Amino acid sequence: MLVAFSGGVDSTFLAKVAYEELGEDMLAVTISTPLHPKREIEESKKLAKVLGFPHLVVRYEEVLEIEEFKSNPLNRCYVCKKNLFSKLKDIAEERGFYYIVEGTNADDINDFRPGRKALKELGILSPLLDCGITKEEIRLFSKEMDLPTWNKPSYACLASRIPYGEEITYEKLSMVEKAEESLKSLGFDGFRVRYHGDVARIELRKEDMERVFEEDIRKKIVESVKEAGFKYVTLDLEGYRTGSLNPKRRGVEDV
Repeated sequence: MLVAFSGGVDSTFLAKVAYEELGEDMLAVTISTPLHPKREIEESKKLAKVLGFPHLVVRYEEVLEIEEFKSNPLNRCYVCKKNLFSKLKDIAEERGFYYIVEGTNADDINDFRPGRKALKELGILSPLLDCGITKEEIRLFSKEMDLPTWNKPSYACLASRIPYGEEITYEKLSMVEKAEESLKSLGFDGFRVRYHGDVARIELRKEDMERVFEEDIRKKIVESVKEAGFKYVTLDLEGYRTGSLNPKRRGVEDV
């Protein structure tokens, strides 16, 4: 069995369970692209090593050469997943793995997830979803299993920081990554830096907003975000919410 492994809460739990059941008959695969921060890739390597399961990292730069993706349409996640999981299918075939699984959970079916269509078309299995396991349950199970990811904040690729219709480029992704790394280094967690041209719109958890008004922290944020390439640095007073750039569906803003 090949497990699509990002190092997040869901895929780490899935990979660990698969390894406990299958041993060396499973392989966790991480696809490294310009859409994924280098820190996340390094964390996936460390996790796999600590938890002891087989792990492979495959670099895939070509995603930004796909015109249908980089133009950033509403179905960009479909285009991306179709290409990335096609790559996983090639790896599975080369290495003799029949099943490919990924970590979609039961809560995800109510979200704006155009990438689900690609998974179905390619025959990728989503056992957590099929078993009706929710995100909260995955966190609880992970805590019971002493997985270090049990309380890790949810993560989405860097392309999700760029508004639909705005071309996705290396430069824009790099600006966002550098800005978010600077916030991470200041001790913030569970946040997003949204790209709006010269403007960085920072979404923080409401409990973290007070820190921004500490003069030393404020200056460091402004300085580091400008160093990342932005001209203006703003704080979104609504706070962090996943999918704030996503379209609305059925009257509810999707994640």
